[in-house]
Amino acid sequence: MKVLILGGQGNLGTQLTQSGPSWGHDIISWDRDDLDLSDWPLAQVKLNSLSHVEAVINTVAYNAVDAAETEPGRTMADILNHQLVANLAQWCRERGLTLIHYSSDYVFAGDKPEGYKEDDEPHPINEYGRSKRAGEVSLMVEEEQGLNYYLIRTSKLFGPRGLSPNAKPSFFDIMLQLAATSSELKGVDAEFSCFTYTPDLAQATWQLLASQADSGVYHIANSEPTTWYGALQKLAELAHLNLPIKPISSADLPRPAARPQYSSLLMTKLPALRPYHEALVEYLQNLLDNK
Repeated sequence: MKVLILGGQGNLGTQLTQSGPSWGHDIISWDRDDLDLSDWPLAQVKLNSLSHVEAVINTVAYNAVDAAETEPGRTMADILNHQLVANLAQWCRERGLTLIHYSSDYVFAGDKPEGYKEDDEPHPINEYGRSKRAGEVSLMVEEEQGLNYYLIRTSKLFGPRGLSPNAKPSFFDIMLQLAATSSELKGVDAEFSCFTYTPDLAQATWQLLASQADSGVYHIANSEPTTWYGALQKLAELAHLNLPIKPISSADLPRPAARPQYSSLLMTKLPALRPYHEALVEYLQNLLDNK
């Protein structure tokens, strides 16, 4: 299958681009230097030049959660998380292409300690979450007209850094950097959710596409949810960090955007992924191998 990956040099996009050929796919991987997706009329001209593409995977998103609370971040979140998704959905539907798009646990309010299933009702509590939910709804609207799509909700990505210089560091990247210069590390002991390893997410994405499952919403995240502090403790244990690890509350780290307090994604449609800390071992070993 010929597959177009948008955001192909980001953290997830790089993993999809590198692993796609092993699934027998012919990959076209475009990043921001190849295509400005914030300018849809211009982007559409280049998209229309493609031939024989059967599926599009969109990893592009505006994910600066706090910046999205005010302008210009709020507008950019709407452009990339909502308007772009709506345009891609219509473009794919008109050409009979399958669209895979990623959304977030932040579409949920965070009031279910037991976690959220795919069919639970979203109720975002910040502007980023609202923009992601608007993108989700646009897919469902196009489904009524015949779009075949997979909407994958995921959360707290970590893994090898993407090829793009603009690829964001993960929580674990940041904590390891701080460990080199700090006398202690602090983590918010709240916001209970799932960490997700990008190589595992990429493999699960290809498996979902190969399965030819029904269109709809799918949750994909590594198992054993935890807080930021809990994950930091596990990182310190596995990376042998010899410094104090202290819990703090959400109130100790004031941020413009409200965060869901419980937003674990339950995988009720697909086989569960391995625990995040098993993937974290692999992540740390890859860091050592690439030094």
